[in-house]
Amino acid sequence: MTTATLPDWNALQPGDALPPLELPPIRRLDLALYCGASGDHNPIHVDIDFARSAGMPDVFAHGMLSAAWLARLLTHWVPQPAIRSLDLRFAAITQVGERIRCTGTVAEKFEHEGRRSVRLKLMTANHDGIAKLSAEALVAWP
Repeated sequence: MTTATLPDWNALQPGDALPPLELPPIRRLDLALYCGASGDHNPIHVDIDFARSAGMPDVFAHGMLSAAWLARLLTHWVPQPAIRSLDLRFAAITQVGERIRCTGTVAEKFEHEGRRSVRLKLMTANHDGIAKLSAEALVAWP
């Protein structure tokens, strides 16, 4: 894994796109591994009988797993210490088997607390383009 470096401030413009993060189809194994890694053992994410008893057709991904993918998109673009905030809005359930694509664009360049900063619009969407999670991030330059 390479360490991200800040893009050139002078070349950065509103509307510029971050390199997208394409993920393989979500497997049940991914959900079980995320349960262990996150400590979120809610059975609705791994137990199909439990999910069906709750009215769902199948288990589904944790919302915070999608948040982690957006964080990975960000840390592939800039070093983690540059990230000042990540505000999330959950839009739809991410189902087993869906391919998720994480994208982002520069929304604004400005000064914030005496630092050059960038506001980003981020999103996860499935292979049909249906938004699953939207977010806004604030990134600071040294």
